[in-house]
Amino acid sequence: MALHIVLVEPEIPANTGNISRTCAATGAHLHLVHPLGFSTDDSALKRAGLDYWHAVHIEHHDSFAEVQEKYAGSRFFYASTKAKMRYSDFEYQDGDFFVFGKETKGLPQELLAANPDTCIRLPMGDQVRSLNLSNSAAIVVYEALRQLNFMNLQ
Repeated sequence: MALHIVLVEPEIPANTGNISRTCAATGAHLHLVHPLGFSTDDSALKRAGLDYWHAVHIEHHDSFAEVQEKYAGSRFFYASTKAKMRYSDFEYQDGDFFVFGKETKGLPQELLAANPDTCIRLPMGDQVRSLNLSNSAAIVVYEALRQLNFMNLQ
């Protein structure tokens, strides 16, 4: 099995490229929910992912509902600055999904309201609205991997 990072309608190619590199380094699977704010041929996307694209298990989905249907029975955690619980308050399991929204708007409020018990946030000061998407994904995935004793990693 593996951990999963789901990007719902990402807008900035460099963030997706950086997250793909994190996936290559950790074995996490990357799920891209369309529409994307860029072309997958974008040079910034390819540059950020360097030459690791061959090592990324990537799936494209037409909607987040499609992801939920395909992986019914899986645990989903929803990253949001509006969440009450910290990302470190949970015990993660192999196969968990970490869902991140678009850079400018985050995840839809309806999705967060429907899943209040699995919404997670990264603590931060009040000087900024949020952390960078690729940094946030890496922090959450590495916490889950730490809890799982860095399964399959050296």
